[in-house]
Amino acid sequence: MKMKTLLLGAVASFALAPAAMAERGEDGNVNIIYWQAPSIMNAYLSGGTKDIEAASIVIEPLGRYDPTGALVPYLAEEIPTVENGGVSEDLTSITWKIKPGLKWSDGTDFTAEDVKFTGEYCMDPAGGCAQFAKFDGVTSIDVIDPLTVKVTFATPKPNPYGPFMGNQSPILQKAQFENCTGAAASTCTDENFAPIGTGPFVVTDFRPNDVISLEANEYYRDPAKPAFATVNFKGGGDANAAGRAVLETGEFDYAWNLQLAPDVIAQMAEGGKGVPVAAFGTLVERIEMNMTDPSPSLPEGERSTVAHPHPILSDFNVRKALSMAIDRELLVEVGYGQAGRATCNLVPAPELYASETNTDCIVQDIDGAKALLDEAGWTDTDGDGIRDKDGMKLSLLFQSSTNAVRQDFQALIKDWWSQIGVETELRNVDSSVFFGGDAGSPDTFQKFYADVEMYANNFDGTDPQSYLSQYRCGNEPKPSSQWQGENINRFCNEEYDALLDELAQTGELDKRGVIAKKLNDIITKDTMTIVPLVDRGRVSAHSNTLGGVQLNTWDSELWNIADWYRID
Repeated sequence: MKMKTLLLGAVASFALAPAAMAERGEDGNVNIIYWQAPSIMNAYLSGGTKDIEAASIVIEPLGRYDPTGALVPYLAEEIPTVENGGVSEDLTSITWKIKPGLKWSDGTDFTAEDVKFTGEYCMDPAGGCAQFAKFDGVTSIDVIDPLTVKVTFATPKPNPYGPFMGNQSPILQKAQFENCTGAAASTCTDENFAPIGTGPFVVTDFRPNDVISLEANEYYRDPAKPAFATVNFKGGGDANAAGRAVLETGEFDYAWNLQLAPDVIAQMAEGGKGVPVAAFGTLVERIEMNMTDPSPSLPEGERSTVAHPHPILSDFNVRKALSMAIDRELLVEVGYGQAGRATCNLVPAPELYASETNTDCIVQDIDGAKALLDEAGWTDTDGDGIRDKDGMKLSLLFQSSTNAVRQDFQALIKDWWSQIGVETELRNVDSSVFFGGDAGSPDTFQKFYADVEMYANNFDGTDPQSYLSQYRCGNEPKPSSQWQGENINRFCNEEYDALLDELAQTGELDKRGVIAKKLNDIITKDTMTIVPLVDRGRVSAHSNTLGGVQLNTWDSELWNIADWYRID
């Protein structure tokens, strides 16, 4: 049966601000600060936003999303569609035409072979690709000619823009990475720290969790860009120091993700050196429930694996009670003000995909949470204020990254949980480590050696299919995947997987919206594996002398750094 594709997010040409200078590098240096320090420059080996965004100024995808969510070509000549012949009528393939004359930063030709290699690199099950969901349903990637590559899917794909689209799916150079596939992927330190790219800048020095030095790519496709000759990319510290460095002292030109109370940002802005910029997208601060046992009493390699279900959180009533005890409106007031909205949804936007009936969690219900735990058999048998059942205390380790707002949230949530008889130990981990991809570290959010953890991330573009596909059975981080994987909770639900398959074959937007909402509700309301808290607006800041910045919540914030320039 012939299907018609209807895609959310128009294919568009986004008007970019022109660089003020006509020659590459004439604006000198630009200083960027990410208080979560990048630990790798390979987006396929980290699920951390700070790593993916740092890498985005060096390695690029075939297409990107602009600040409106529209699809725009980058390394491709155009975005393939059914209308232009790039997407097959039966929606089982997408063919990309690469811009002629593209060069890697080492001066060699960029070809379709690099695209094919990148897909196979990520789909190698031994490699632990953090973006594996982008390639869900891909059966083959074929080189038609040096500038044409065809991706074929097992079933019709109404949204075929998973592979090679957006900052989470850039192209790697085959010549550099061909000996870094499978289990060897994480061992290639030089390659992962300094990838050869097509972007406007190249790495000259990479110090993990500290500083990245970059210089303009002499082979970048636009001879007038970038306007800056060098980039000083500083990582670490905290959001407060990053905000001050741009808004008050002017030491830096751009500060990412100012996760600070609104009054703090407003006070900083009075410094007059820069301006905060904000936009809503799909960023949700949430609590993740570990469905597996992280106990250190288990042998290394078995902790937080599906072989050992969680002894407490496997009980749905406990998960629901923990959610019911939280006052999300107060969290918004304390942490984000107008830059936050209480939510029960993992997918808060676009409107087509946001579940409008999933609102029960908004109103705090301490008494209801207590009653639910009573009914489930969790009672305080020894009068110490902590519930227990079958000899096990209702005691949880709650971890998050180090950040003032998150620690405020942890303290509030610990208090609410104590009111319903739950003992909570708090732990915070340096952001650069927590969101890093080091398979040897016990403190990464992927390894999840805690009972619950809190963080936020989002998906690029406007279609949530790949994002929701992260929670497919088998996509969990585990030793055999170098502890990479997107299903952080180790969630597995047959109904959920069946709906993912249905979504992948559904073309009508309204029907896609219905299915996506069902998926959202399964993982948040029906199972409460994920407990959303706040739909966060992204707030960053740039100096008054930095032009061309366009805050983008649908892709990398650095998506158009080639167009940044110095204002005199």
